[in-house]
Formats: sequence, C-alpha cells, structure tokens
Amino acid sequence: MLSLQEIILLVIILAALALIISNRLRADLVALLVLLALAFTGLVTAQEAVSGFSRSAVITIIGLFVITQGLENTGVVQWTANRLRAIGGGSETRLVLLFMATGALLSLIMNNIAAGAVLLPAAIQVSRDSGVRTSKVLIPLSFGTLVGGMATYFTTANIILGTILTDQGQVGLDMLDFLPTGGVIVLLSLLYMATLGRRLLPDRESVGQNVSPHSLSRSLSETYHLEERLWEVEVPPGSRLVHATLQDSHIGELLGITVVAIWHGGHAILAPVPTQRIHAGDYLLVLGREDRVTRLAEWGLIVGRQHANNGRHYYAVDLTEVVIPPRSAAIGKTLIDLRFRNKYGLTSVALWREGRSYRTDVGTFPLEVGDALLMVGPANRIKSLAQERDYMVLQSSHIHQPPRPEKAGWALLITALVLLAAIFTTFSLAEVMLAGAAAMMLTGCVNVDDAYRGIEWRVVFLIAGMLPLSIALTNTGLAARLGDIVSSLAPFGPVILIATLFTLTMLITQVIGGQVSALLIGPVAVSAALQAGVNPQAAAVAVAIACSTAFLTPIAHPVNVLMMGPGGYTFTDFFKVGLGLTLVTFVGLLLGLALFWSI
Repeated sequence: MLSLQEIILLVIILAALALIISNRLRADLVALLVLLALAFTGLVTAQEAVSGFSRSAVITIIGLFVITQGLENTGVVQWTANRLRAIGGGSETRLVLLFMATGALLSLIMNNIAAGAVLLPAAIQVSRDSGVRTSKVLIPLSFGTLVGGMATYFTTANIILGTILTDQGQVGLDMLDFLPTGGVIVLLSLLYMATLGRRLLPDRESVGQNVSPHSLSRSLSETYHLEERLWEVEVPPGSRLVHATLQDSHIGELLGITVVAIWHGGHAILAPVPTQRIHAGDYLLVLGREDRVTRLAEWGLIVGRQHANNGRHYYAVDLTEVVIPPRSAAIGKTLIDLRFRNKYGLTSVALWREGRSYRTDVGTFPLEVGDALLMVGPANRIKSLAQERDYMVLQSSHIHQPPRPEKAGWALLITALVLLAAIFTTFSLAEVMLAGAAAMMLTGCVNVDDAYRGIEWRVVFLIAGMLPLSIALTNTGLAARLGDIVSSLAPFGPVILIATLFTLTMLITQVIGGQVSALLIGPVAVSAALQAGVNPQAAAVAVAIACSTAFLTPIAHPVNVLMMGPGGYTFTDFFKVGLGLTLVTFVGLLLGLALFWSI
C-alpha cells in the first residue's frame, strides 16, 4: 500500500510528465513548478529544494557550456568543419561515415547540440558539392553526436547518473566508466551505418538542395514546390496601388501575399521595405495562393505567371536557407514580431517544419528550434544575417566568422588539460570543469558576456529544478519500492535486469528526452541494482546510455530537431534508421558490460 507521501509524489511526477509531453509549458518552467510543489508539500526540505543549483552536476554542465563556447569562439570547431569540406568529396558511404565519426568525436569534449550545430553547415555544403542528398548525411551526423555522448562523462544524462549514485552513498562515475563501453557502441554504430543504415536513409529533396545564387524560380519550385504560387503582377496606370507604399497598400495584411521583389525602372528591388513606393508600370513578383493573388485583379492589377525561366523580367536575387538553432532569441516569436524584413532586408518565402513546406502567411508562424526558412534577398544582407547568433545560415560563403581565431591554441590546450585532469587526477569533475571555464575567460578565448550567453540556462534550470525530484524519490521510499519491483527480475540474471532498465529508459526518452528520463529512472535503477546485488555503477552506465539512445523520434533530442528542416525529414525517417541503431546500441551495451563490468 502506497503512503500518502508516495501518492503525492506520483501525482507530481505524472502532472509534470503530462505538461512536458503536451508541450503546454516549457520543460524548464515545469521543473521549477516541480521544485516548488515538492517544497510546499514537505516531500523535501527547503534546503533540498534549492540544492540543485549548487550541485556538482549543474556546475559541471555550466563549465561544459563555457568550454564549448570557447572552442566555438576561437574557431577550433569551425576549423574542423573546414577540413571536412576539403576532404568530404567522394562516395555517399564516405560522407556518411565522415560526418557520423566527426560528430561522435566532437561530442566527447563538447555539448551534443553545439557539435551538431557547428557541423551542420559543413555537412550541407559538402553534400551539395558531392551531389549527395543532404537527407543522406544529416541523420548520420545527428546520431553520431548521440553515440559519441555515450562514450564520455560530459553528457548531461551521464553527469546526472553519477550524481544520483553519490546521493545514494555509492561511488560515482568518471570518464573511464563510459569510454570503453561507449567506444564499443561507437564502432558498432559506424559499422551499422556503413552497411544497413545508409540504405534506410531517405533519398529526398530537402531544403536548399542544389541551391545557387540567381536561381530563385527553379529552387522554389523544386525545393518548396512553389511554382504554382509565384506570380508576376503588372501595375498599370489607374490601379489603386499607384503611388502607394507597400505598407499603405495592405497587400500582405488583407490578402496574405508576400511581395518578393519589385521590377522598377529596368532593375529589380529585392526584398523591398514597407516604405517602398509603387509606381505605374512596375511589376511585382509576389508569392501567394491563386485564390488570393487573383483578387488583385479587383485592385486594377494585371495578374500573370512567373514560371521557372519564362518570366518577363530577371530578378537577380541570392537565395539561402536559415535554420533556427537552440538558444535562439527568435524561438516562440514570429517574423512579424521580430520585424525581420525591416531589420535584415530579407524576405522569407517558405518555412519547412517536420517534413512539410508552408508557403502562406509564413511571417505569422511562431518559430521553433529546427525550423528552416527559405529566404531571398541581396547577398550582402545574407552575409550580415550570418553574423547573428540567433540564426544559422546554411551557406558556406556566409558562415559566421569566429571572433577570436588567434586564441585557438589556448582553447585547445585548456580543453586537453581538462580532459587529462578529468581522467587522471582526483579533483572532482565540477572543480575541473569550472577551472576550465575560468581559464577560457582569463586567456581571452571567450569574454564573460559571451560565456554567460553560451550557457544553456534552460538546461541548467531544468536539471536544478528536477534534481530534488530524485531526492524525493529516495526520501519517500518510492524509488526503493519501484526498485523492488524491478529487482524481482534478479532471478533471471543481471543481464535481464539491466536489459529491462535500458528498454524502459530508452522508450521514455523518445517522448520526454534523456535529461528528464535520467532524473526519473536513475534513482529507481540504482535502488533496483542494490537490492538485486548487481553492480550499481554498471546499472547507472546502462541507464545513462539509454538516455542517449534517442534515435526513434526527432523530439527525443534537440540535435534531431535541428536536422529536421535542413534534411527535409519526417518523423518516420528517424524511426526507420534509428530502430536498427537502437538494437546495435543494446548489443554494444551488453558486450561492453560483459567485457568491462563482468556482467
């Protein structure tokens, strides 16, 4: 029979999961509500409720974000991406292995999302140059960062599991606890992707494939299937638009039509500003649905078609794709809210989200991580946009330039010392990571303001807010009770017990992500292992690896979401490729546990 405290805790957990799954509230806000609920119901003390903000796990994660920012600011990671462009030509198999292996390598020393974000533009460019569809490259890149995270302590779920072990009076985890087993999984994953996995990758036209400057109409029709929505409209004398500005015309407000360019006086005005005046004899290149565009005839305009190469005028525009990265200030806002066209002089003509192209009222969509926007405008405006941290421009000639390339040597030295100290010294990982972050700032690899901006505060508050939940699971005895249920599998052997924990954690991860899964399943797994007489460190490693086995759905990990738009992927694409890799990961885990943990 459950106690009252256990019932209250279950209600809090179920309510938190419902809010996270429904996406009604942000996960970090849910974590703060959980913290408050635990404190006000007396399931944890006031000190325990806020203890997450001072825990070594949170300090380690903060240090990791700052070190990652230093590697980005000094161009170390960008240099790696440039080398990939230089050697990336060749077969599809070679590209798949190249980006998967590089993603895994970078994830050993930096945040998975940052590794994927930095390599994404390089993968796009190399795939174009090689004539390989980007849909063949980006899932391997994403999955590479995930399996790489299994082989290092510097992954959020791995850090959390180490903390949960110490909370229950057990020996924690370090770098060498993950590297051997994770290394086996990385090798098996590369073998899988080189053989069966790459055959399951979709062969699909995706955002920006074969895009080049001055190819607007062709790219729109082939990539976003917009040919039926691109029109050239003549403004004759007597039209109600003559002498009106774009904003006074209310053409977008009333009809939901986007004016991409204006042909005036023998030349094209690209991404015209709202104050641009329309004159008799002008031609408007507009984007919109036929039923809306044809209504312009009622305004006295002459509506015609602008097919691929048959238009009357040549609109020499540059074309680029822009992805919304994690930590962008644009998340949750619309292009209209951001006054994007006024600020950057670029027009967004389509949005790609979850495998679908949206071509009407693009400016009214609240932006999400991984959204890909097809934009047109002058090349110099695209270059300016590439310098903004809130947008990722997927075009090699416009990639953001690192601000401190002269400090690259220092960044590499600091990172190497942090890794060596984490492996070979007795200092705590929190101390080592914080020292590394301080060294990055003291040597000028990253200034203090950039360091704060580089920290993913949503993750910090999510972990700090949810850590008291693992304390409550232990304090109330609910973890031990659930662990007792799981430990009933002990007579079938430790392999069955660990396989059950892995499967349960992996399935939950597909829905709520690995960070929350680690906090929920970690205490139960450690309790179950202790009760069954199984090595709790081995059980913790298995659960941590399961938290990174986020291959079946794009929402299982932000790095998957980041690849959705540029790769033109659907939900099922991840399942088709990821199911086999999940099985490979499980086999690699069992092999690693047998070789290195005597399980």
